[in-house]
Amino acid sequence: VELALAAGLIALVLAVLVGSLTAGPGRLGRRVAGALELTFASTPVFWLGILLLIGFSFTLPWFPVSGADGWRSLVLPALALALPTAGLLAQVLREAMDKALEQPFVVTVRARGLGEAAVRLRHVLRHAALPLLTLGGWIIGGLLGGAVITEKVFGRPGLGTVTLNAVLSHDVPVVLAVVLLAAFVHVVASTVLDLLALLIDPRLASSP
Repeated sequence: VELALAAGLIALVLAVLVGSLTAGPGRLGRRVAGALELTFASTPVFWLGILLLIGFSFTLPWFPVSGADGWRSLVLPALALALPTAGLLAQVLREAMDKALEQPFVVTVRARGLGEAAVRLRHVLRHAALPLLTLGGWIIGGLLGGAVITEKVFGRPGLGTVTLNAVLSHDVPVVLAVVLLAAFVHVVASTVLDLLALLIDPRLASSP
């Protein structure tokens, strides 16, 4: 849970920052960000984790190789799990913000004298957030599933290790318990995301 929450938060922050800064036509950073997003979204979690270990644990001993002792041991696993998700979310968010920037309300907001950053973060981002919420179920499933692999790569004790050991030892009750827990978390999170969508756009409550 700690790993999935940290990775989800990092992915969301990165996606919002990159998507907000690179949305709109004629931006050089858009091409660079698009290439990086495609690279991260296409890279398997375990391979990205190995690269992070080589770069920041073996070559530069900034973070521990394995274990779960303190926040430093959480940085690399969370990044390995967050970067592919952030790549996909940033692509979806940028496309939604491109469409929102073409709407008439943007002209009205700019005419009131708001700066570009305020226009994007306070108004455009709200209209572009619904596609992210639509992907919420997939994101949660990807984080939970990726956490199993990431824990093994970085030697972190957790639910992923328990699940793998249960599968290898044919411990059916434990496997079923993990599956039921994952399904429960998925249902609860999806319900919360649906409620957040209603808060962001109240018009959804009256749509057929």
